[in-house]
Amino acid sequence: MRKDIHPEYHFIDVKLVDGTIVKMRSTWGKEGDQMSLDVDPSVHPAWTGGTSRLLDTGGRVSKFKNKYAGLGF
Repeated sequence: MRKDIHPEYHFIDVKLVDGTIVKMRSTWGKEGDQMSLDVDPSVHPAWTGGTSRLLDTGGRVSKFKNKYAGLGF
């Protein structure tokens, strides 16, 4: 690897919504900094593989489904 072109990769503490602190490697902040999350990854659909149900009342998902209903989506 070429020197001085890559960001520093170090350990930080990530504080989840429920108060749990997890040690992770990141380029964010400095060694030992703490990042607090606003979204709980244990229930958010982006991290659960879509097992959570998406609630959308007349929004983008509903418009998409109505527009392409005949195509099998």
